[in-house]
Amino acid sequence: MARKRRADRQGGTGMARAALLAAALVPGMALGQSLTSDGQTLPLYGQDGDFVQGAAGPALAPTAGADDNARFADGTEASRAPAVAQAPGSVRIADSGAAPEGSPATLLADQVSLGADKKLVASGGVVIWYRGSRLVASRVVYDSDTGAATIEGPIHLTQPARAGTPEETILIADSAQLEPNLQDGILQGARLVLAREMQLAARELRRSENGAVTRLDNVVASSCQICAEDPVPLWEIRARRVTHDARTRQLHFDQPQLRAFGLPVAVLPWLTAPDPTVERMTGFLRPQFRTTSGLGFGIKLPYFVTLGDHADVTLTPYVAASRTRTLELRYRQAFSNGAMEWNGAVSRDDLEKGETRGYLFGAARFELPRGYMLGMQIQMASNRAYLLDYDISDADRLWSGLTLDRVRRDRMVMARIGNYESLRDDEPDEFTPSVVADALWKRRWSPARLGGIASLEWSLHAHRRSSGLDVVGRDMARGSVSLDWQRTEILPGGVLGTVEAEVAADVYRINQDSDYEDWVARADPTLAAELRWPLARHAGGVTHVIEPVAQLIWSPERTREDDVPNEDSRLIEFDEGNLFSLNRFPGWDARESGFRANLGVSWTRIDPAGWSIGLTAGRVFRSEPDPAFAYLDEGGNPVFTGPQGKKRSDWLLSATYQGANGLALVNRALFDDSLSISRNELRLGWLKPGLQVSAGYLWLDSDESENRVDDVSELTMAGGWQIRDGWWATTETRYDFTADRAQKAQLGLEYRNECVTVEMSVQRRFTSSDELRPDTSFDLGIRLGGFGQQKAGPGTVARRACLR
Repeated sequence: MARKRRADRQGGTGMARAALLAAALVPGMALGQSLTSDGQTLPLYGQDGDFVQGAAGPALAPTAGADDNARFADGTEASRAPAVAQAPGSVRIADSGAAPEGSPATLLADQVSLGADKKLVASGGVVIWYRGSRLVASRVVYDSDTGAATIEGPIHLTQPARAGTPEETILIADSAQLEPNLQDGILQGARLVLAREMQLAARELRRSENGAVTRLDNVVASSCQICAEDPVPLWEIRARRVTHDARTRQLHFDQPQLRAFGLPVAVLPWLTAPDPTVERMTGFLRPQFRTTSGLGFGIKLPYFVTLGDHADVTLTPYVAASRTRTLELRYRQAFSNGAMEWNGAVSRDDLEKGETRGYLFGAARFELPRGYMLGMQIQMASNRAYLLDYDISDADRLWSGLTLDRVRRDRMVMARIGNYESLRDDEPDEFTPSVVADALWKRRWSPARLGGIASLEWSLHAHRRSSGLDVVGRDMARGSVSLDWQRTEILPGGVLGTVEAEVAADVYRINQDSDYEDWVARADPTLAAELRWPLARHAGGVTHVIEPVAQLIWSPERTREDDVPNEDSRLIEFDEGNLFSLNRFPGWDARESGFRANLGVSWTRIDPAGWSIGLTAGRVFRSEPDPAFAYLDEGGNPVFTGPQGKKRSDWLLSATYQGANGLALVNRALFDDSLSISRNELRLGWLKPGLQVSAGYLWLDSDESENRVDDVSELTMAGGWQIRDGWWATTETRYDFTADRAQKAQLGLEYRNECVTVEMSVQRRFTSSDELRPDTSFDLGIRLGGFGQQKAGPGTVARRACLR
């Protein structure tokens, strides 16, 4: 019988935010770009989430916090699905449990006496163990006739087996009258501590039903640390009566009064809240206050509903200063073989009067027999302005469809079909591929006689535009097969030699484009030889590694009859990762051809102090300029431009540094013989306790071959740092130097101590167009500790210092 998996849990306190992990469902490539063998659109599996996550912002509902969902090469973002627990193993070892009913108690004391009235008196360091409970007191009087015990304090009642767990409960009192089970009875001057978080102090405490129900009278409850010299906590709840039910794990407050800094803030007739052990429970979540320049001041009040152990729904009304009426919804469900999540909202606001706007993002994934994974994703929105106005996502392309994949050590199968919706002003839907389908099968093996590694790959691709116009309404279909073989041997002198051969064949069907033949068939053989000579030197604890590399590649030059529209390889990277690649185009439509030599050298220094530095330099030499890197001018003549468009490519220079203090730097640059830089990318990462920084600067020269008419000069930065104990600040910005304006700026501040978390952020979006307007927003959230389980945040926690 299949065991259902629990949906990702969320505290029903109104104080805790659910931490959901992204499920990346594979979208297709922009402009009809298909699945690639180098992994551009392959599903990214990992554990720390169901799928490996990228660094881009997520396509999320505004009720949830940001996480790191993946942004793929085509610019789309993945909707998320909840994580599911792993199925338990077949072997389980249970604890021995509590002692059976009627088992004797164990008593330790300095003095023990039995009187004529059959009363047992124990005094001096009294410790009693009974059925998993431990009681520590100064004096105990036990009546053997009634079984009752009168206990003099200070009293300390615990269950040691639960120490350090969320179920741990500590009971302290001045005196007590307990029944034989040492759980039920009346305690005077008592203090109850739940999960080492929530403490309740009362004049009198009554326990019943074998300790499951605890009632406290004249109670003060707080999760803040209380000092003797300053007994006023940051916040407290005073109530006439509080009842804690350990079975339902709920706290019921009778006539509660919330106080902050000793001053009354709010009074309610009653209140029900979860105790600190709760993970999921129906109820209100913490409210969120939000102010934007477009919508004004508003409040969100989410209501969480559990639908069993495997599903839940969250309804979030959002009302803002007579400007908007919004209802947000999130539904999650886990199955025995997968999970799904749906996020959506419907709004009526003054930004677009008389219009009903909304969005729907959904994702699901399921494990099928034989290791296959089935995924589904749906993304729909009224327009991009809605996603930005309500801080849902900054996505400008949406993808909906189905995926199927199976990845093994020596083979891979993938398929997907879906629909694109572009939200960009410069991408009319009728001129961009809307329906895209892909299939890919690949296998690798070691040939018995040739040795080395061989691989065989089949792929199919098709995309369709809604326009019926010639050229701009072009539709395409492609079938491809490739076979490659590679073998590496160690030659005399430590030289590493590699030979590689590849044959790739394609058949294209092209519709609605008079510039190309309807049917195009082509085949491209490739031969390559490579020599590497790694040299290492070790002295004084320092290691130097130098590796020169020379690679010669030949493939026949392309002819006009072989030309097809380049739909899937419009953006070409040239870096140390593909310097020695046979083909640097990411897709199938374009391939490098002709005779060429890839030359380079790398140097690495590894210091015993824990830091290292590396340099890589290289260049590509061609017998003739490759027409695949050229574009046609107005007269139809090829223009060879760009870093790889000439007989000699630009110089590639890459430098890396990694320090023992968590600092990492990477810079790569492309420049010609006159030292004119065409591309430069600088990335910085610094991760250590109290500091998290990620920054990057990008420079791209204008390039007609990549449809980039303007230079790109952009700085992005995101960071977080510990200001002092309890204070964590975050910042994020993106600045466009070409336009001389910022695109986005955000500053956040979070304060956390043992009993309260305050989160606030201010964000300015500078995006402006006919549809989009600049906007400034301010968010505020307050979460009280001790109600439901809560996720730990970054940095340290401020704690109240008590003087002794």
